[in-house]
Amino acid sequence: MELFKDYPDVVSVEQLSEMLHIGQVLAYRLVRNGEIKSRKVGRKYIITKQNVIDFINKEAA
Repeated sequence: MELFKDYPDVVSVEQLSEMLHIGQVLAYRLVRNGEIKSRKVGRKYIITKQNVIDFINKEAA
């Protein structure tokens, strides 16, 4: 079973909030605080799917 197989390898903050079932405000906070690694490209954040999985695994431990 592949986690988040329906999502692309690089996701937006909006997709991140869908993936984690959280609000966009919390998703932006996690990204801005560096709890979920991301890159800022222009005005948008991009997050690799692997970084989302790493965050989940870190929180589960």
